[in-house]
Amino acid sequence: MNPIKVAVVGYGGMGGWHTERIAKMDKFTLTGVWDIDPAQLNNARACGIHTYTSYADLLADDSVELVVVATWNDVHKPLCIEAMRAGKNVISEKPVAMNLKELDEMIAVSHETGKLFTVHQNRRWDEDYLTMRAIAEQNLLGKVFRIESRVQGSRGIPGDWRREKGHGGGMVLDWGVHLLDQALTMNDQSPLQSVYAQETHITNDECDDGFYCELQFANGLHYSVEVTTNNFISLPRWYILGENGSTVIEDWDLHGKMTLVHNWDKIDSVPIKAGTGITKTMAPRTDETIHDAPLPQVHGQWTAYYDNIYDAIRNGAPQTVTHRQMRRCLKLIEAVFASAKTNRVVPFDEDA
Repeated sequence: MNPIKVAVVGYGGMGGWHTERIAKMDKFTLTGVWDIDPAQLNNARACGIHTYTSYADLLADDSVELVVVATWNDVHKPLCIEAMRAGKNVISEKPVAMNLKELDEMIAVSHETGKLFTVHQNRRWDEDYLTMRAIAEQNLLGKVFRIESRVQGSRGIPGDWRREKGHGGGMVLDWGVHLLDQALTMNDQSPLQSVYAQETHITNDECDDGFYCELQFANGLHYSVEVTTNNFISLPRWYILGENGSTVIEDWDLHGKMTLVHNWDKIDSVPIKAGTGITKTMAPRTDETIHDAPLPQVHGQWTAYYDNIYDAIRNGAPQTVTHRQMRRCLKLIEAVFASAKTNRVVPFDEDA
């Protein structure tokens, strides 16, 4: 094995996360880190990690083949471009750029230099997402017509640069990019037709502290995405409706169940009391027509992301997170912002 030598830019939360894991992988060797904050460099040195004196110092290290950029969102573009032009392959933390124009410039430099350029979309390997995707793709509920995906917190936006619009703060660019990428990835072959979105500004006027959006795909799937930071009673992480059943996944630990219909023809019911009236339509099905089933067991292996990076650099394999997918996700983010600003449904042009 010929390990790839990696340097990390930014030694904050995600930068530290990358360095810790790179150090444990046989296919990669950590050369060091650089951060603009001297305190973070001291933290790295205290962990026995080599620190570069400047970004130029890092890029001048000819042994470095791969640079991981884990900085504020607004400086991803210049750092990634400079690294590629210095002959380095690049992984950017998400969101890959502030807008589609920036991303197109970065992709152009990747083509110009012949260097790998991708973004770290680690949530594609979350087991709750992989379980939901397996349920849909294996038709365990019959044709799925609605998926609800949400993450919910109760502490507002973290008290750092994520609160500042100039640095790319806000929940659309923080958690939204994960959930939107998941939605697009599982529907990679079905065109997205329209987007409707709303932002919230409960705890922060400058940046969105939450958002909600509805995505309509050409295959008939309605897919809703919700991120909140001012919620004190959590709704399920996933709720999935199919023609022959429903599934709830409560949380990342995969608490949940599937309820399936096994006798569609028996639809007669006895009216039940409902509030101040009665209803036959909303009466529950009897046990003889439905049954509960456990969730399928799907295991995610996050290291598959870095395995692909190694194969792409060493063996010319296609990268898992492609330029097309990166563009599609950022285009969707722009549509979310546009819809929330105008309070209108925004058509989505896959070819633009």
